[in-house]
Amino acid sequence: MSGIEDLPTPCILIDDHRLEANLAAMSSRLSNVDLRPHIKTHKSVLLAKRQLDHGAHGITVAKVSEAETFVQHGFKDVRIAYPVIGNYQLHKVASLAQKARISFCIDTFEGAQHASSILRHAPHPVNVLMEVDTGFGRCGIPYDHHDLLKLASTIQQLDGLNLCGILTHEGHAYTCDHLSRREVMIQTRDRMLNVAVNIHEVLNLDPASFEISIGSTPSITEFENRTNVGFQITEVRPGNYIFHDLTQVELGVCSLSECALTVLSTVVSHHRTSQGTERFILDAGRKVLSSDQLQGSSEYGCILYNPRTRVAHPHARITGVSEEHGWGTVQGGSTFHVGDRLQIIPNHACVVVNMMDHMFLVDGDQVLSKVSVDARGCVV
Repeated sequence: MSGIEDLPTPCILIDDHRLEANLAAMSSRLSNVDLRPHIKTHKSVLLAKRQLDHGAHGITVAKVSEAETFVQHGFKDVRIAYPVIGNYQLHKVASLAQKARISFCIDTFEGAQHASSILRHAPHPVNVLMEVDTGFGRCGIPYDHHDLLKLASTIQQLDGLNLCGILTHEGHAYTCDHLSRREVMIQTRDRMLNVAVNIHEVLNLDPASFEISIGSTPSITEFENRTNVGFQITEVRPGNYIFHDLTQVELGVCSLSECALTVLSTVVSHHRTSQGTERFILDAGRKVLSSDQLQGSSEYGCILYNPRTRVAHPHARITGVSEEHGWGTVQGGSTFHVGDRLQIIPNHACVVVNMMDHMFLVDGDQVLSKVSVDARGCVV
C-alpha cells in the first residue's frame, strides 16, 4: 500500500470505513421495501457492486449511456429515472432491454408516442414507469392532474411499452422551506399510493407486481412504509447516502464524521492581506469542487483541521473558485504554507465525482486501491 502523500492533487479520497458504515446504515434502516440506489453519486462499477452486496435490488441511473456502461459490466436490473427522449437513446434502450431488465420514465403524451414509435419494433415491450410530480416541480405529471389517469392508460395501451409502475423524486426534501424531511417523505408516500389506487380503478392493476418508486437521501432517512388498498412503496432510490456531503450535514441528515468523501488539494500560493488575514490558493477550483453552494452560504466546501476525526478547521474558509483555483482565507495569524495538503468535504459530492476519472479508497493515510469512475461524462 502507498500513502496519500504520494498521490497527485487534486484528487478524491474515500474513507473505506465510513463508506462501509454508510452502506450498512442504509441497509439496516430499510425494511419491507427494496433499495435501488442511484449511482449518479459515484458512477463506479466497484461501488455499485458493494451496494448490491449490502442488499440493493438493482441500480438507478440518470442517462441511457450510464445504463449502457453498467449493463456492459454485468448489471441485470437498471432503472433510468429520467424521461428518455430521442431516437438514438430509445434505440439504445431497445438494445439494452435484450440484455438486462431495463426500465425508464415517461411523463408526457408526446413522450409516450415517441417511445412507442421506436420500441414497438422491439422483440418484447419495454418496462416504463410514469413519472409523477409529488411536489418538487421538476419532471413528472402532477399527482393531481386531470390527465394523469389518461396518460397511464395511454402508456399501457401503446405498442412496445409496459406500464410497470410509477416513479417520483421528492427533491424538495433538500429545501424543506415549510415541510420537514419526514413530512416530505409522508406526503410523497401518500400521494404516490393514492395515484396507484386511482390508476388501479381504471386499469385493474395487480398490487403485487405494480412498482411504486420514490427517492432522495434526505427523505429516505425518514422512510416508513404503509399500505393503501394493497399497494405499498416498493422501492427507494437514495444516492448521496453512500458518501454524504456538506449538503446532507446542513440538512441534519448526517454529521461531518459520517462524510466518506473528501477532496485532497494542495496550497499553491499564499499572501498576507492588508485586512490582517492570509489569502491562500488551492489547486482545486470550480472544475473539482464545483460551484454548488449551500443555502445561505458563500463557501465552497469545508476544510478539515483533522481529517481522521472530521473536525472542521475553525478559521480557514474557501471563499471563491475559478476554473483551476480555489480561493481561501485564514483569519488571524494562523496560516498555511505552500505545499501543504488539505482535505475538503465538498458541498455536493455527486458533482465532484463526475469531474474525475478515478478516486482513491483509503484507510487513514494509506491508499487501499484506485476506484474507476466508469460512467464519467455519460450525459446522453
